[in-house]
Amino acid sequence: MKNRWIVRLFTIAFAVSLIAMGYQEASARAGGGRSFGSRGARTYKSPSRMTNPYTSRPQPSPQQSFPQAQPQRQGGSFLRGLAGGVVGGLLGGMLFRSLGFAGPGAAGGIGIFDILLIGGILYLIYRFVASRRRAAQQTAGGTQQYWRQAESAEPAPQQYNFSQPPAQDETSSGLAHVRQMDGTFDENRFKDNVQDIFFRVQGAWTRRDLTPVASLQTPEMQDIFRRQIEELKAAGNINRLENIAVREVEISEVWQEEGNDYITVRFLASILDYTTDETGKVVSGSDLEPVKFEEYWTFSRPVGPNQWKLSAIQQA
Repeated sequence: MKNRWIVRLFTIAFAVSLIAMGYQEASARAGGGRSFGSRGARTYKSPSRMTNPYTSRPQPSPQQSFPQAQPQRQGGSFLRGLAGGVVGGLLGGMLFRSLGFAGPGAAGGIGIFDILLIGGILYLIYRFVASRRRAAQQTAGGTQQYWRQAESAEPAPQQYNFSQPPAQDETSSGLAHVRQMDGTFDENRFKDNVQDIFFRVQGAWTRRDLTPVASLQTPEMQDIFRRQIEELKAAGNINRLENIAVREVEISEVWQEEGNDYITVRFLASILDYTTDETGKVVSGSDLEPVKFEEYWTFSRPVGPNQWKLSAIQQA
């Protein structure tokens, strides 16, 4: 029984300490380090980090080449030599007979029989050469047709146009829409402007009076800040923010919804964040060790050249 009571007391003490730690964290920096406000349909959605993934571009496949069919020479030189030899032999024989070197009973000169014989031999040679040439052409034509069919069966190598930019993501298309509806919008000037709002809100939070920056907030944000300041005053505490250093300011989300533009900005900053009582005594945090934090602030406005107002703060 005694051990059970010890365990229960330890559990209660641990729970109380967690509640106290949560209250101290909630009292830190503008908005108490909590998530609140409205982001339209994305109010209960975690903020998106701005990423720049490396997009590897596909490499073109090497084009496969096919050997070109070469016309085959089907013994053309051999036939030409054969024809030349036969004709030369006939002419030589007739020459010898005309000069008297022929055998007995041979008549001198070229007779009609010799002419017919030569013509017949030449015709046979022509027919033989023509038939061999047609066969060679048919063989070469079939080979070329085979390679044409093989090339058409192979998938054509994909062509890539590396000059085209990658498809726009949602943030880029959202910014393009903002620029289309507001010709004066400049992304860098917008980031400078919201960074200035960030510093002004932190300073007003430390003074426990956000009236000077009320016009930079939506009515919902004004009401939330007012109640948080009242809680600080009721507790007799002052949340002091010093040495604010913004390390990164980047646009993480841009979209349009129900006639409004929304831009969420990621802030990465470091700050001396501590709370004192009315006498200046430190009751939480440290006035010596800076803390690093990451928050997402959403700004909205009606579409067009209108004033941006803080509509939500989310913790990373």
